[in-house]
Amino acid sequence: MEETTQEKPASKLKQGITGPMLYLFILGDVLGAGIYALVGEVSGEVGGAIWVPLLVALLLALLTAASYAELVTKYPKAGGAAVFAQRAFKVPAISFLVGFAMLAAGVTSAAGLALAFTGDYLSPFLDVPPVPAAIVFLLLVALLNARGISESVRSNVVMTVIELSGLVLVIVLVGLMLGKGEGFTEQITQFPVGVNPGTAVLAASVIAYYSFVGFEVSANIAEEVRDVRRVYPKAIFGAMLTAGLVYILIGLAASIALPTEDLAGSSGPLLDVVSATGFGVPDWLFSLVALVAVANGALLTMIMSSRLTYGMSEQGLLPAVFGRVLPHRKTPWVAIIATTAVAMILTMTGGLASLAETVVLLLLFVFLSTNLAVIVLRRDKVEEKHFKAPIVVPYLAIASCLLLLTQQDGTVWLRAGALMLIGLLLFGARFLAKGRNLGAKGHRGRKAPENTAPEK
Repeated sequence: MEETTQEKPASKLKQGITGPMLYLFILGDVLGAGIYALVGEVSGEVGGAIWVPLLVALLLALLTAASYAELVTKYPKAGGAAVFAQRAFKVPAISFLVGFAMLAAGVTSAAGLALAFTGDYLSPFLDVPPVPAAIVFLLLVALLNARGISESVRSNVVMTVIELSGLVLVIVLVGLMLGKGEGFTEQITQFPVGVNPGTAVLAASVIAYYSFVGFEVSANIAEEVRDVRRVYPKAIFGAMLTAGLVYILIGLAASIALPTEDLAGSSGPLLDVVSATGFGVPDWLFSLVALVAVANGALLTMIMSSRLTYGMSEQGLLPAVFGRVLPHRKTPWVAIIATTAVAMILTMTGGLASLAETVVLLLLFVFLSTNLAVIVLRRDKVEEKHFKAPIVVPYLAIASCLLLLTQQDGTVWLRAGALMLIGLLLFGARFLAKGRNLGAKGHRGRKAPENTAPEK
């Protein structure tokens, strides 16, 4: 039997995001710091055929993006995957853990990006201890986040243009290099000797997939987008395809500019690519662009984390205090303080690589939940028109997540499991507290007739 859902007419949040701003928001989050560092890692798996796993990762990510497009336009409320899980499964523990996994991934990613910002990228300009500097950086991000969604997203527009310009510069310089008859064009179809190409591409696709995550962040600001049902599908697919095209061209450019043995061992592959073109671009320029890319990713991730915390509070999955908003700014100030504090603590617990691996595993479980929710909620009809993915897409998306999960090692599983255990403990404590409150209310109720009886 089909159900018809009636949406709440109003939101406490300000609708300050237009379609173009949303497109740049998603593009800026996908075009994060990953591509600046991971090209060398991908090359280590597939040699010069870097573009192949990047293309595979794009196709796999688009499957799950289609599920997000359907659910966001169907239920445009802050909270994202946690809201979808609550509607689909109606099991508070599942809803809480999905939201907590997304939240854990968000603050963990922000902590890693903060460390990246204050590490090798910052050292050419300012030599400071990384962890204290990362904490200061997160504080500045929180202040911008609290100022307002419009101000935060406008800052994202500027930073996205800068980081995209840096990637375009790499592509143009290698194109000019090719025009001079230089480069290693034969490498773009070469795999390492003695390696099965299929196995290599699968292993590299897991690394490349990290460069595409970020599109899910947009689901948590759906309540703040104008005309979300019309603009969201165009924004998410447009941003993903734009990022994919840029990444594939970057993969081709990197393979052409450098011998694969040099590329695979590089910790700053794009800087090495620019230097190899021989056009005299200053090294500090790419350090600056990388800083902008990392800062942009951290800002967008913290926006997501605070809005997710707010949305879970509105759904009763977290205490109501996290739903408080500043009266004039209309931003969830308590959620911003809480998520920033957790990210600051995480900067002291590990390096960028270990934090990034944990993010990927947590997000794959979130994506599994969202893709399953699409299937379950197909029977739930809403009056408003919305995007609907082809029926086979969520099933393919589930298969893609399971495939990528098989590529994770034991250490990553243990780290993610420890984080989710914390979530289980928080949920259990909340459940017990709720039970005690109900018991106290019941006890007071039984005494009420005696206490309120009229005096003789």
